[in-house]
Amino acid sequence: MTQNADRTSLAPPATASETVRSSAGRLIGVDLARGLAVFGMYAAHVGPDPAQGGVTGHLMELTHGRASALFAFLAGFSIMLITGRRTPKTGRAGRQAVAKVVIRALVLLVLGTALTMSGTPVEVILAYYGLYFLLVLPLHRLATRPLAIIAMASALVLPQILYIGQYAFIDAEVGGIWTWPTNADGLLSLLFAGSYPALTWLPFVIAGMAVARLDLAATAVRVRLALAGVGLAVLGYGGSFLALHLVPGALTALGQSDWSNGGSTASAWWSDTWGYPSGNTTADLLVASPHSETTLSILANTGVAIAILTGCLAAVDAFPRFHRLARPVIAVGSMSLTAYVFHVVGIRALGIEELPGSPLHVLLGFIVAVTVLATFWSRRFRRGPLEWLLGKATEPAELIR
Repeated sequence: MTQNADRTSLAPPATASETVRSSAGRLIGVDLARGLAVFGMYAAHVGPDPAQGGVTGHLMELTHGRASALFAFLAGFSIMLITGRRTPKTGRAGRQAVAKVVIRALVLLVLGTALTMSGTPVEVILAYYGLYFLLVLPLHRLATRPLAIIAMASALVLPQILYIGQYAFIDAEVGGIWTWPTNADGLLSLLFAGSYPALTWLPFVIAGMAVARLDLAATAVRVRLALAGVGLAVLGYGGSFLALHLVPGALTALGQSDWSNGGSTASAWWSDTWGYPSGNTTADLLVASPHSETTLSILANTGVAIAILTGCLAAVDAFPRFHRLARPVIAVGSMSLTAYVFHVVGIRALGIEELPGSPLHVLLGFIVAVTVLATFWSRRFRRGPLEWLLGKATEPAELIR
C-alpha cells in the first residue's frame, strides 16, 4: 500500500508516522476519486450526446461539469498534500513546497495553452488548473474553518460578480495581455469568460483545501463529511428545482435565452441539455446545471465532489477486496495528468470534432486503453510519464534555502 500511496500524482508519500491503513484511505482513495474524474471527463468529451436521452444519455449527462468540478476540488486537496496536509510545512521545507506548487502551476499553464493552440476541440482545463493553483496558494496555511468559510463566501458572492461583469468584458474591446495568445485561453478567458472561469471555480479548489485539513482517518469525520456533501448537493439541485418551478416566469425566461438549445428548461436544475445562461435574464441565477456558474451549481457540484471523495476514502480503507478490484482505476488516478493529455491527444489524432457525440464504443475504447496503459505502467514505475516530468521540473525548488 505504501508503494501505491507514493504514486499519488500530485502528492508526496505519507510520512513514516502514518499507519498503512490511514495512508491508504487518504492517498489511495484520492487516486480512486481522481481516476473516476478522468473517466468522467472522457465520458463528457467522447461519450454519446446526453441530448439523445434514455439511460445512456442520462448517464452521460451526470458526468458533464461534475467530473471537471471534482478535478478542481482535488486540485485543492493536492495543494495541501504538497504544502503540508494536516500541518503546513514551515521554514525551508515550506518555502520549497510553495515553489513546487508555483512551478507546477506554470507548467500546467504552458501545457494547457499548448494543447488549446493545437486545435483540439476539447475545452482544455489544464491552464485554468494552473491558474487556480496560483490564486489559492496564499491560503495554504489556513485551517479548515477559515478555508470552509472562504469557500462558502466565494460560492455565494463570486457568481453574482461574474454575472454582472462577465458579459461586459465579452462585449468590450479588450486586447493586449487580456486576450493573449489569441488562439488560446488568455487571462480574460481564464478569469471570466472561459469554460472554467477562475472567478467561479475557485470555491471548488478552496473547498478541497478545507477537506484536506481534516482527519480523514476518523470514521466520525468521514460520516459528517459525507452528510455535508449530500446536504450541499440537495441544497444546490433541490433549491434550483424549487426556484425554477416556484418563481413566476423563470422557466419561460430561460426558454427564450440566446443560448437555449431548444431542450426542456425543466431540466435546467441539473442538466446542460436545455442550454446555458445567456445573461439576458436574472432567471439564469436560479439554475444549477453544471456549467451555469451559479451559486446553486457550485454548491451542488461541491457536494457531489465531497460525497465521491468520502466514498472513495471509506471504500478503499474498509474493503480490501474492493481495493484490489479498483486498482486499475486507482492506477489511472495516480497518473491523471498523463491520462488527461492522452485523451486530448487521442481526440485530435482520431479527428473527432463533435464533442460529445461519439458512439459508446469509442468512449469504452478510450477507457480501456488508458486503464491498460496505467495498469502496466504502474507495475514498473512509481509515477506516470508526465507526472515524472512534472516532478523533474520542480527539482529546482530543492535549491531554495
